[in-house]
Amino acid sequence: MFERFTDGARRVVTGAAGHAERTGADSITEEHMLLALLDQEGTRASFAFASLGIGDRRASIENALADARRRGGLSQADTDALAGIGIDVGEIISKVEEAHGAGAMHPGDRPKRRWSGRRGFTRAAKGTLEKSLRIAAGRGDRHLGEEHILLALTARPGVVAEVLADHGATYETVERAAFGAGPAA
Repeated sequence: MFERFTDGARRVVTGAAGHAERTGADSITEEHMLLALLDQEGTRASFAFASLGIGDRRASIENALADARRRGGLSQADTDALAGIGIDVGEIISKVEEAHGAGAMHPGDRPKRRWSGRRGFTRAAKGTLEKSLRIAAGRGDRHLGEEHILLALTARPGVVAEVLADHGATYETVERAAFGAGPAA
């Protein structure tokens, strides 16, 4: 699969690994991939971000991702669904943090340890890369670019897709910004 990656897509993967390393994460996540996409300049994905007004809202995206980490990785939709059956996630977080300290539900807040090997991708991050390959193939593209990774992040349910959608980046809006119209026939 990696032989089909453009230089931009490879930079997303290496950038995601760098974000994981800087935060002391054991694995590379979809969040790390999004942050690596936001780091890029002069790419189709960066153009899509700019045209959607997201390029200037990185801090807002990072805050939304931090809020989700504080909720133990639950999306706002998950939190709302739990509230619908009477479970107050905010209260649970407060009690956990009261007992164990701020950010206790965030798994990345563990003490940093020396890393002797490569970080692997989480199942969700692998799924995103697989989805990006399917998107590229479905569009008739012979390469896998960072724009396909961005589309895959918007297409897979979860915190990253929700944060992107909250900032105006849905599959449809990203596709229009990155490619113009819909997929090639």
